[in-house]
Amino acid sequence: MNAFGKLFSVQIFGESHGESVGLVIDGCPAGLPLSVEDFILDTERRKGGVQKGTTPRKEDDLPIFKSGLFNGKTTGAPLTILFENNNTRSQDYDKHRSIPRPGHADFTAHLKYGGFEDFRGGGHFSGRLTVCLVAAGVVAKKLLVQHKIQIQSQISEIGGELDIEKGLQKAIDAKDSVGGIVACTASGLPIGLGEHFFDSVESLISHAVFAIPAVKGIEFGAGFAAAQMYGSEHNDAIENMSGQTKTNHAGGIVGGITNGNDLYFRVAIKPTSSTPKEQISLNWETKQQEQFSIKGRHDLCIALRVPVILEAVTAMVITDLMLQEQKLKRII
Repeated sequence: MNAFGKLFSVQIFGESHGESVGLVIDGCPAGLPLSVEDFILDTERRKGGVQKGTTPRKEDDLPIFKSGLFNGKTTGAPLTILFENNNTRSQDYDKHRSIPRPGHADFTAHLKYGGFEDFRGGGHFSGRLTVCLVAAGVVAKKLLVQHKIQIQSQISEIGGELDIEKGLQKAIDAKDSVGGIVACTASGLPIGLGEHFFDSVESLISHAVFAIPAVKGIEFGAGFAAAQMYGSEHNDAIENMSGQTKTNHAGGIVGGITNGNDLYFRVAIKPTSSTPKEQISLNWETKQQEQFSIKGRHDLCIALRVPVILEAVTAMVITDLMLQEQKLKRII
């Protein structure tokens, strides 16, 4: 399915080299001021070609509002937004049609959909669709800021290096791609968001985060390091009735519910699968393995573009939870 959320429901659609990609937000409260300018900062942060190590493919990524907006404010009806695809080079993908790219969805999509999938640029599996997630995040963050809830993400390391430039240089020297780790913090959350077990905050955020292509792991608070700690060391001592704790090894979530401290988690981003390094894959026409290298425009390190996307999906989850708890005020 291509939809996420209960009350703040987001559906994304489109393909990498199709006419456009887009989203529908159902459940956005009426009266939220919204304009093209609101989207520019975050869509620019997501773009390739802006920073070293990202794909040279450039799109304007200016939102086109199709429904749910009237006189500059949301109407309460489903909000539909399109982003045009204008800078495509589909011929790069025709050459490798018979050889599925390792690490991509080429092989699984081909078998699942019987060869009818749009394979150009990865089709519906492409990171191009993350612009839709970013757009949903723009709306969600604008709703949350009314409650002084802030969400920020930053790169922790690239290619195993804390020095981002050094990590990128490793990839350049190797003529290959590298992964990275991105951290996210949400501050100002009320106590009580989330439900135990299946709708725990960790469960919902993890679900949304794994919709981001290239995410391979997630940890909250101390994360995997907790496995090497004593319980008395890992437990966060409560200091007052506002829920403030001396440490935050839990990452702001206890029992699947926010505890009033900062929500903190990190995600692992795999190296970009498309790399100029020569590789081996199966030719599904000849049924033989053969060597090939991937041409086209690709990211040296996809992690560079993840922070704003991570903020967006986190905002989507928190907005939905706030609506479920009836904590979002009516917009005047």
